[in-house]
Amino acid sequence: MTSLDKSTDVATLGHGDAPLLEVDDLYVEFHTRDGIAKAINGVSFHLEAGETLAVLGESGSGKSVTAQAIMGILDMPPAVVPRGAVRYAGRDLLTMSPKERRKIRGPEISMIFQDALSALNPVFPVGWQIAEMFRVHKGMNRRDAQAEAIRLMERVQIPAAKDRVRSYPHQFSGGMRQRIMIAMAIALNPRILIADEPTTALDVTVQAQIMALLQEIQEESGMGLILITHDLGVVADVADRIAVMYAGRIVESADVLPLYADPAHPYTEGLLASIPQLEQKGKELYAIKGLPPSLLRMPDGCKFNPRCSRAQDICRTDDPELREVVPGRWSRCHFAEEVLGD
Repeated sequence: MTSLDKSTDVATLGHGDAPLLEVDDLYVEFHTRDGIAKAINGVSFHLEAGETLAVLGESGSGKSVTAQAIMGILDMPPAVVPRGAVRYAGRDLLTMSPKERRKIRGPEISMIFQDALSALNPVFPVGWQIAEMFRVHKGMNRRDAQAEAIRLMERVQIPAAKDRVRSYPHQFSGGMRQRIMIAMAIALNPRILIADEPTTALDVTVQAQIMALLQEIQEESGMGLILITHDLGVVADVADRIAVMYAGRIVESADVLPLYADPAHPYTEGLLASIPQLEQKGKELYAIKGLPPSLLRMPDGCKFNPRCSRAQDICRTDDPELREVVPGRWSRCHFAEEVLGD
């Protein structure tokens, strides 16, 4: 078993000596007028080719900041990365020059943003925006690049792609805009795709279509997929592993089926309990009490203890490590074995 620094979160271990992506003891801070907001606090995980890792948690848990740190798109300042490494195929992205990072971002690691309307430029046709990937990175002329844009729009199932290649973002529905974002993200055949809340604000039917499309593309290309979401229902059928984040840390990690069947952390337990069930018709829906902690003023001990119904005195004074409680199951809870046993 690999020895671990006590401050390090480990989403999972093993699965080969050279993972496609390895995030190691990552910290991210934001220096503000009110103080230092500690957004990411020792996060570690890895991703293999062809694997889907779902990163779950409430808004403010650090999911998107982690993705932005991997992509190298944090605004610095106010963001600072005081510690950690992000290794892609063995190379630390955090030590690369901006020019080197640009060669990786897009062709090797790509990202789908959660708000397609904001991410797309409103003053350029969608075909022009997709084609730009080929003009900039492949040196294609305008005609060939547009032909590639049409091909990709057809690939992500945009109806009448040849006619709509000159349409603007506002002329598409939310689901179609998300498909355009996917087309841009996969244009250069990246080895890693990060999807940040790809189904936000979409109805259930469209959500299922988008997730099915991502699965299909992944199966064709063998890329690794990091799926960032707060919706446990979205990832139930697509994820291989899940890392649950709270207050900038991973508090639980496991393969998807064991985690859903028997969570090992009270926070995960609460998230699962909050999923609406058919038998709850007419009953009040469960919600985790309280709010996530301020990143400027974290509580002592376990960061979840003010909201935890299982909290005891040790939880208010001692910050638990992320530890392997049973093979393949990692939890940051003093009483993880009891949570599993319930």
